[in-house]
Amino acid sequence: MGYSKKVFRAATAKLSGRKQDAERAAEERRRAIYRQLPRTEELVKGIGSSGIRAARAVVRGGNAAEELEKLRADNLRMQNELRALLQANGYTENVFEPDYSCKRCNDTGYYEQDNITLMCPCLKKALSECACEELNRYAPLYQCTFANFSLDYYPTEPNEHNIVPRSHMEKVCRYCREYADNFSLHSRNLLFFGATGLGKTHLSLAIANEVIQKGFGVIYVSAPSLIQQYEQRMRYGSYDEDLLDMVTDCDLLIIDDLGSEFTNQFTVPHIYNLINSRLLLARPIIISTNLTMKELERQYSYRMVSRLSGETEKLNFFGNDIRIGKKRLKKVQKNP
Repeated sequence: MGYSKKVFRAATAKLSGRKQDAERAAEERRRAIYRQLPRTEELVKGIGSSGIRAARAVVRGGNAAEELEKLRADNLRMQNELRALLQANGYTENVFEPDYSCKRCNDTGYYEQDNITLMCPCLKKALSECACEELNRYAPLYQCTFANFSLDYYPTEPNEHNIVPRSHMEKVCRYCREYADNFSLHSRNLLFFGATGLGKTHLSLAIANEVIQKGFGVIYVSAPSLIQQYEQRMRYGSYDEDLLDMVTDCDLLIIDDLGSEFTNQFTVPHIYNLINSRLLLARPIIISTNLTMKELERQYSYRMVSRLSGETEKLNFFGNDIRIGKKRLKKVQKNP
């Protein structure tokens, strides 16, 4: 599953921190026990040096087998004495060993199986956690779930299109939930249409929340933020590695508020190339916009709109601005 290099670095750093903490704690334990039981330090050093003495015995030649047997017996005696001394004082025999969070990989993120190096589940979990953290920097991830998506703010009376917003949005919410539940790398692309404040961002992030929990790599970015990154790239002549990762690496890309950014002859092609590259790679993308298809065509191009029309599932959002409705409700509750 794909994650940006930034997320991958954060996850490996998290595991490295756990590993260092475990080893630091083990060293502190060791020193404390040495102070309490000086004999343990003598035994540990003696056991460690027995291997060196064995190697020297082999190099010297002579009756090496007899000397090695003596060293082995001496080593075993010291191990037994150390074990008994530790147990008599309430310690386990592996008290000097680091207590790693993951016993499979010792907090390295990888383990060997059948001579093959595999990614440990603990690293996969850390990647998921860091993806959540990264996503939450730009959007209120934990505030936008299916559980707290309320249909109460949508009108129950038909609109000018003879559509009942609440009933319609109930179907949209159900579709998004099923999309998240069944998400795979072959899931369809989604295009959310609707005016400001109708829940497009909320439902796209609710999908992201569920998909991330399944272990997939999700990147959320607003269109204005994309433009800002492109402008910075053009201004300083630098190559934005994370922007490329966003297109090629993540399992689900979410572009919010397409059309709300300032566009010009330089930025429009970049937006098109980003979306087009994503579609060519056949990796799922969710786009939300306040514009209609005709408005998108005027702002971008017929070519881009044609691609979106043919390769996305379009979901229309109807109703009144939820944010305004929430403010009114708070005022009523405050001044009944």
